[in-house]
Amino acid sequence: MPSATSPPQLLRSKFFWVALLYFSEGFPLGVFYELFPVHFRQQGVELKDIGLISLLGLAWTLKFLWAPAVDHYRRHRLWMATVDLAMAAVLIAFAATQGFGPWVWTAIGAFTLLSATNDIAIDGYTIELLDRQELGLANGIRIGFYRVGMLASGLVLILSDWLSWPGAFLCGAAILAACAFAVLLAPRERDMVRDEALGLRAELARVLADPRAAALVAGLALGTLWLADQALGWSAARPVFWLVAVGIAAAGVAGAAAFRASRPRAPTEASPALERGPMFGALFELLSRPYIVPVLAFVLIFKLGDASMGFMVKPFWVDAGFSATEIGLVSVNIGLGLSIAGGIAGGWYTDRAGIFRGLWVLGLFQALSNLGYAAAAAVIPYGTGGEIEPWHRAVMYAASAAESFTGGLGTAAFLAFLMAIVDKRHSATEYALLSSVFALSRSVAGWAGGFGAQEFGYARYFLLTFFLSFPAYALLPWVRRMLGYAEERNRQSPGSPPPRG
Repeated sequence: MPSATSPPQLLRSKFFWVALLYFSEGFPLGVFYELFPVHFRQQGVELKDIGLISLLGLAWTLKFLWAPAVDHYRRHRLWMATVDLAMAAVLIAFAATQGFGPWVWTAIGAFTLLSATNDIAIDGYTIELLDRQELGLANGIRIGFYRVGMLASGLVLILSDWLSWPGAFLCGAAILAACAFAVLLAPRERDMVRDEALGLRAELARVLADPRAAALVAGLALGTLWLADQALGWSAARPVFWLVAVGIAAAGVAGAAAFRASRPRAPTEASPALERGPMFGALFELLSRPYIVPVLAFVLIFKLGDASMGFMVKPFWVDAGFSATEIGLVSVNIGLGLSIAGGIAGGWYTDRAGIFRGLWVLGLFQALSNLGYAAAAAVIPYGTGGEIEPWHRAVMYAASAAESFTGGLGTAAFLAFLMAIVDKRHSATEYALLSSVFALSRSVAGWAGGFGAQEFGYARYFLLTFFLSFPAYALLPWVRRMLGYAEERNRQSPGSPPPRG
């Protein structure tokens, strides 16, 4: 019998909090991609300036850079509540101020940084909240409510016609403020007992004194610079940009090697505990694990077939003669509902069959759906501008439904896998790193997809994406071992919950 002071049953449900948290994660992304472009265009802002605003979304790609700070200070609920209120304040500023000036860039840049920080805290909190056998269904719920959050931004956009833009922004601010107060009611974070960490200065000194560590940090810096360059295009106007960047990185590694050679350590000197550093410790610890190289390759390519086809689906609809209304209704709206249903079904199956079986079984369904679009592209004439036959429309609808539903299946299992293998003591940083690896593959696949569809045609290219789904299966033996290693490590780590059963 619950006590008079115990929280209601709903507030004690982990899945309720997963739903609320990922709604609050999806809503700011929708504000950025749905509200801001429409608002500024209606204010007469030039298209080139609106396009430049999209570059501020780079914060979501580079969030792994400050994820260690969230892990170091913990208090995830406080992080979430604070940044939600700060984002609400940004929207209030937009409600109170008109025009487009330098302050807009600062405000939107702050909004995206705050939203990315919110993502870090939510992911870290959720990983610590859930037990392994709950990850599948939790990620199915996560997929659904993240997209509900994005849809909520569309409702705020609709309200702008009724309440004007100041009223719409105030509604958005009210939603974020409500999320801020709600997350403070979430279950308290588990206490994590961690080894005494290095100070930041000591960590940087040890990195500079270790050529391998310096090379790793230099590689991370170059990768981060490459991601930024994809959005900002720095190298396009500077032919020697990458020559200089690589040269600086190489000089830093060479300097570390020379310093190490000039100061040989005594045989009794303890080896640097870089895994305990506040900035790069999680990265070093992650890369020191057994099986990590094939597992990172698996993270990179598991959804390669799905990502390679996904960016070319909408152009195929257009070239096949479908209207924007039909594309929006079937491929976007109905597809959204089916992907949510697929996520919940995939999560349910993953919890019952286990993460490993969920990955390969649901990944197979995910790959098979690509054949639906390959078949559609083989029978539906495109680029002709003629009337669409009813049976062609039925084939396209069926292909869209299968792709949306099975995409949700595979995503639920995949996200459960990522959450299962991170160390709960610095879950936010490790998850941000792994999700950035996944995001990289998605970006590259989308870029390459345009060349593939243009050279091979839709039908042959979609068939090719089916086969691109299977190289990841060769890495499954290491995936199984990593899951076993992670389960044992999290069972033994200080601060982890005791094993069940």
